[in-house]
Formats: sequence, C-alpha cells, structure tokens
Amino acid sequence: MALKVAIVGLPNVGKSTLFNALTKTAAAQAANYPFCTIEPNTGDVAVPEPRLEQLAAIAGSKEIIPSRITFVDIAGLVRGASKGEGLGNQFLANIRDCDAVAFVARCFVDDDITHVENRIDPISDLEIIETELMLADLESLEKRVVNVEKKAKGGDKEAQQTLRLINMALTPLRAGKPARVVQVDKEDEKAWHMLQLLTSLPALYVANVDEASADKGNDLSDLVAKRAAADNAKAVVISAKIDSELAVLDSEEQAEFLESMGLEEPGLNRLIREAYALLGLQTYFTVGPKEARAWTIPIGATAPQAAGVIHTDFEKGFIRAETIAFADFVALKGEQGAKEAGKMRAEGKGYVVKDGDVMHFLFNG
Repeated sequence: MALKVAIVGLPNVGKSTLFNALTKTAAAQAANYPFCTIEPNTGDVAVPEPRLEQLAAIAGSKEIIPSRITFVDIAGLVRGASKGEGLGNQFLANIRDCDAVAFVARCFVDDDITHVENRIDPISDLEIIETELMLADLESLEKRVVNVEKKAKGGDKEAQQTLRLINMALTPLRAGKPARVVQVDKEDEKAWHMLQLLTSLPALYVANVDEASADKGNDLSDLVAKRAAADNAKAVVISAKIDSELAVLDSEEQAEFLESMGLEEPGLNRLIREAYALLGLQTYFTVGPKEARAWTIPIGATAPQAAGVIHTDFEKGFIRAETIAFADFVALKGEQGAKEAGKMRAEGKGYVVKDGDVMHFLFNG
C-alpha cells in the first residue's frame, strides 16, 4: 500500500533539510529565506527494516525489497495561508492527498537562520499551522453545506450521511479544535474520508533540534512532547542537520558518525516508525531465493487482505497462507527447518496477520 506523509511547517524550521535527509537527495533547496520550496517535492524512502536483511541472509535471496513511504515537502506556510497569504491555498491542496501530516517545529536557536515570526516558539509555530489548516477546512465545509442540505432535504440518503458528518466536523472546528478529535463510526469512515479534511489526518509532531540535543532533546522539544501528549498525537525528536549529513555517508561511515554523536540510529528511522504507529501499520514478509520483500498492511488485516496487497487476484482466489513467525524462521534457519519442527502453519481466511509473519499464499488463479 502506497503511503504519503506531508511535511509541513513555517518557513525556515528545517522542513526541506529534513526532506533531503529522508529521501537522500538535495531535490528540495534548503535555503535561508521563506518559500525556497515553491513546488511540493515528493520522494520515496525505504522503510528501515533490519529483519528483512536477516531473512534474506538465511534464504539466500538475490534481492532485498523493502517497503517504501512517500514524503511530500510542502512549501512553508505562514499566518494567513488559508486566505492566500504567502503561497497560499495551492499548497494546502497538496496536503489533502496525504495519509498523515508531520508538523515540523523549530526547536533550535541559530541567529544565522531567520524566523518568519522573529521568535523561537515551537508551540506557537504549531498553532499557526494548525489554525491555517482548520480555517481551510471550515471554508471548505461551509461552501459545501448549503448544497448538501438541499439534497438531504430531498431524501438523498448519501447527502444525509454527508450532512451529519459535516456538522460533526464543524462543531470542533468552530471551537478551534482540529477535525481529528471527532470519533467516527466504522460505517461512516469512507464518507468521512471523502470530506478530505486537512485536520482529520493523523498528526505527528517533529521537534527539529540542534546537533547537541539530538539524543535527548531540549527544553523546546519537551514543550512539543507535552503538546503532543495533550493532543493525543505522536512526537519525535530529530536533528535534521545531522540526518542530512548522515544521508551522504556509506553505512560504515554512518555507524562511526552516529557513535561519535552518541546516537543509536538515524532520526529518520524513529520518524518512520512513529509514522507507522500513527497510521496503525505493520509489516509481513515474503521470502525466497529470488527476493526477500517487506509488505505493509494495517494492523488487524486478515490473511486474504494481506495477500491482496501483493495482487487483487491473490485475495479473490485465496485458499490458505503458509505462515511462519519471524522468530521461528530465524531460530530454525529458514522454511525447511520451520516445516520440520512443525512451526509452519496453514492459516485460513479468518487468520489475523501478525507483525513479522513470513507468508506464502496459495490461491486459485
């Protein structure tokens, strides 16, 4: 499943530097002036998955294919963006296509890098961006509500459902709260997503700190973490500067650099893990001599649904899934060892896939 995360924030908070690090490119020009990003840059990045390399080594796989996630670097928003200030609405529209939003907050002091609001206050940064997204959602819904009301009064069942959901969203938005605070029933989820509300997307707060604070954060990132906890959101500490330097190093140099900084892993690994957790995702594997591959599925997906991620025909003609737990595959040195030890299971349509399962699907073609 293709996943897209929008990177948003005020100008000069480190969004493009973070994007460059994530995608290991310099496609987004990181410069010390507002709006240096004038088109939304997109980049695919492999999801770090050490288990995949273990599986490939055991199976002698010729190729390793990780899951991928797409990051979209949105131009720096400013106060009034929802009314066309700065680069305005065209960039708000780019967020609507994404599955989640990473709000980047500046948690470092550097007199050489200007701040569009002439102060360092990460909570205010987050509030400005969230407010602009809420105002854009309000405008979008208020434009639609009259037409939807007419259809609903005429007995249109779909319009009645949409009107109910619009009103559910308008209540918190008019009170200055994002639409993501609304609890939506399962039967309403599809119609809710059709509203395309910016503030209904899951949110991840990214505290961009100075190099010295990369391991434990600082007082400013602590404020961001508290705000995330209060908003029932996720937060992660990253030094975009360190990660952009790491991006151009080979694996051995990366390890040395991380050790010298007292870090266990690049910040982007934490960011991707938090994005997965935010979206309720997990990984299963297919392994063979040709390739070892990671597949992304929602937590709670059944075996046929997992098969459908590979190809819709696999889901339609699903018979069973030969399944080995990751730990068993490693401990028993692969499929044959697991089979001999009775650790390969034949799972049917009702099986709920577990994170790390190694699977082989049988289906009617």
